[in-house]
Amino acid sequence: MDYSILVGGAAGQGIDTFSKLLDKTLKRCGFYVFTNNDFMSRVRGGHNFTQIRFSDEPIYSHSSKVDIIFALNEETVSSHNGRLKEGGIVIADIEVAKEEDIIHLPLTYRAKELKNTKVYPTVGLGAILKYLGLPIDIAKEVIRDKLNEKVTDINIKALELGYELTEVKYNLKVFKDENILIDGNEAVALGAIAAGCKFYCGYPMTPSTGVLSYIASKSEKMGIAVDQVEDEVAALNMALGASYAGVRAMTGSSGGGFSLMVEALSLAGIIETPVVVINVQRPGPATGLPTRTEQSDLRFLIHAGHGEFPRMVIALRNVEDAFYQTAKAFNTAEKYQIPVLLMSDQYFSDSMSTIKPFDFKKVTIERHIASENDIGEGEYKRYKYSESGISPRLIPGQIKNQVVLVDSDEHDEYGNITEDDEVRKNMVDKRMRKLEGLKKELLEPWVIGQEKAENLIVCWGSTYGAVKEAVERLEKEGVSIGALVYGDIWPFPTKKLLEGRKYASKIIDIEQNATAQLDSLIREEALFKCTHKILKYDGRAFSGDEIYHRLKEEVL
Repeated sequence: MDYSILVGGAAGQGIDTFSKLLDKTLKRCGFYVFTNNDFMSRVRGGHNFTQIRFSDEPIYSHSSKVDIIFALNEETVSSHNGRLKEGGIVIADIEVAKEEDIIHLPLTYRAKELKNTKVYPTVGLGAILKYLGLPIDIAKEVIRDKLNEKVTDINIKALELGYELTEVKYNLKVFKDENILIDGNEAVALGAIAAGCKFYCGYPMTPSTGVLSYIASKSEKMGIAVDQVEDEVAALNMALGASYAGVRAMTGSSGGGFSLMVEALSLAGIIETPVVVINVQRPGPATGLPTRTEQSDLRFLIHAGHGEFPRMVIALRNVEDAFYQTAKAFNTAEKYQIPVLLMSDQYFSDSMSTIKPFDFKKVTIERHIASENDIGEGEYKRYKYSESGISPRLIPGQIKNQVVLVDSDEHDEYGNITEDDEVRKNMVDKRMRKLEGLKKELLEPWVIGQEKAENLIVCWGSTYGAVKEAVERLEKEGVSIGALVYGDIWPFPTKKLLEGRKYASKIIDIEQNATAQLDSLIREEALFKCTHKILKYDGRAFSGDEIYHRLKEEVL
C-alpha cells in the first residue's frame, strides 16, 4: 500500500497544523511517512500546499500523484485536480468548490457549531481518518500532545464531528510504532548536539532557520550557547572566535547569507581554525525563490573564499545521513583544522520522514587539542611545519606562558606576521598538504541498484530518495541500471565512478540546477563527461516517478 494526501489553501488557513496532526497520527499508526511542503514567501494568502505520503514499506520521496486532495480553497482544486490517481477523491467544504465530482462536506458548518471556525481543518482531519479506516483515538492523543491546552478540547470535538461525516473506504491496518518522525534541519541540529557542539550562532534565513531554532530549544538542557546575531558576517566570525577559544562551533545560512560569510571563510583557512557551516540551499541569484528548492551552490561552496586553502564539502542525502555526517563533520574539522561545509536544500530541510531512532553510541567525539608534551620546549609554534600539514593546536590559557597567535595576515610558524617569500610558500604548502590526509578518509558515494550497470546515474544530496525509487522501479522492469549518490563531494572521490564507467554505455547526471555542476566536477576530476543530463530548476524537487518517466523518455 502507498497513499498520498494533499492539503492546499492559502497561508493562514491552518495547513501546517492540519498536516502536522495528520503525519504524526499516521506515524503513530505505524506507517512510514514522507511529508513535503510547498509554500510561498508570505504570511497571508497565496497558494500553499503540503503532501503527506505514507506506506507500510519505506518511502524516500513525495509522489507526483495523490489519492486524496483536501481543498481549503478553490485554487487547490484547479491547481491539483489533474494529479489525482484513478479512483482518487477531492474533499472540500460545501462553500469551497461547486464541481460535482467533489465530496462536499459541511466542515465550516460543523466548526460553527463549536463557535470557532478556525477548527474546520480539524473537522476535515476527522473525516479523512474515517475514510481511511484509522482509529480516532490515536489522533486524539496527538492533539493532546501537540496542541496548546487551551485549544485541545475544541479540536478533539472538531475531530469527532468530522469522523461522523464519512464512511470507511480503505480500513487500513495499524502497525507497531517504532520509528521517529523528523525533518532535515532537526537531524542536522541533533547531529551537532551529539558531536558536542557548544556554540551555535546565526541570522534567521529561510530555509536554514530550523537548525538555529532547534538547537536554541535544547540549548539550556544541553549547555549550548546560542546567539541570534545581526548578520551572517558576524555569524561566522563569532563561530571562529568560539572555536579559537576551544569549543566546538557551528553556524549556518542559505545562499545569500553564506555569501556574506565568504571573507570569514578565508579567515578560517589562514588561521587554521575548525568550524562547521551549513548552507541550506534555495534558488538564487539574489533573493530568488526564498521558499523553494535547488542544488545550485555546489561550485560556489567548493571555491568560496579568496586565496587557496583546504576545506571539505559534504552533501546531505537523507535525514539519517544528515545526523551522522554532521557529527562526523566536527571531528573532521577539528582533526584537520579546516572549515567543513555541509550542503542541504529547502526540500531536504523542510521534509518530514520516518526513520529508526538515531544510535548516539555510534557518534564519537574526537578532540584534537595539543598538550604540553606535543609542543616541546621553547616558544609555542602554532603553525609548525609538519608532514601532514597539521600543526599542534593549543587553547588560549591552556599552558602557562604560551601565547596562541592568530592573524589574518600571512605568518610564520609562531603566528607572527611576515612577508618573506619562502615562508609564504612553505605556509601555503603546509596548509594544502592537509588535503592528502583528507582524501584518504573520503567516503565513496552510495550505490543504488547494480554496480556494473549499462546505465549509470550520478547525483548528489537530496535527490537520493527520488533516484532510489526510480532505479528500483526500473530494475523490476529488467533495466540494467545503477546510481552513485555523492555525500562527500569535495575533495571529490573518483574510485567507484571510474569503476562504474567501465561498464556503462550511458552516464546520466541528475541534478536540480541549470548548469549540471556535478557533471562539470566530473569532467575536472575524472576527465570524462556524462552522456546525458536530467536537470530541474523550477524551484520544485524531483519525485521518484518524475525521474522514472524522464529516464524512459529521454535516455533509455
